Amino acid sequence: MSAVSRAVASGPPEGPNPGDAEPARAMAPAQAVQQLGQTTVPQPESNIFCMTIIGQIEGHIVLPPQNKTTKYEHIIPQLAAAEQNPKIEGILIVLNTVGGDVEAGLAIAEMIASLTKPKVTLVIGGGHSIGVPIAVAGDRSFIAETATMTIHPIRLNGLVIGVPQTFEYLDKMQERVVRFVTSHSRISEARFKELMFKTGELARDIGTTVIGPDAVKDGLIDAVGGIGEALAELNRLIAQRRQPAAAGGALP
Repeated sequence: MSAVSRAVASGPPEGPNPGDAEPARAMAPAQAVQQLGQTTVPQPESNIFCMTIIGQIEGHIVLPPQNKTTKYEHIIPQLAAAEQNPKIEGILIVLNTVGGDVEAGLAIAEMIASLTKPKVTLVIGGGHSIGVPIAVAGDRSFIAETATMTIHPIRLNGLVIGVPQTFEYLDKMQERVVRFVTSHSRISEARFKELMFKTGELARDIGTTVIGPDAVKDGLIDAVGGIGEALAELNRLIAQRRQPAAAGGALP
């Protein structure tokens, strides 16, 4: 057998195959989806960081694996990293959530509100329950025309100790939500509580579901719009923030 024949019979020479790296690189986005609930779409480097709040907001108790969740221990470090990254000039928060843990939701809302960089929130699908404070935490808020927001009193699941202190705790927690929402939106406290305690709107419950234009009419959300309007407003805020820096002044 000739040398050429022996080479063909034995296959390609041993050694690293450049194609072997492809599966390893392909696993990275899949792991990002599994661990963080989001992945990076290949695109030119952007000055805007997009964060999603989807499914149920998970707090101190781990939810069943079949639930689609947003874990606050993942969200908070990402917000801190975006605040520190000089390449990121604006933050877009997209919500489609049913609500969830009250303290975790308020923690995320407070974190968003305390960011010094321009931030815009967009509700698509739904921004229910404790998703309402997150939806109003930005500098400017948008809601899709068909999106809804459910406003209702705070509720507890599981065993509740029937003592006055339990109800006082619920009342104080509820006041925290009311105070945050009314201080970060144009809705009045009286109107927000009216929506919260309204009867006959929800089956076996009290509360109100408001649709996009109604949320704007009540002053809960700033404007009806989608991703295009939200990004346009965020870019406007970024440009506005750049002006003092260009003139040699201090940032707002």
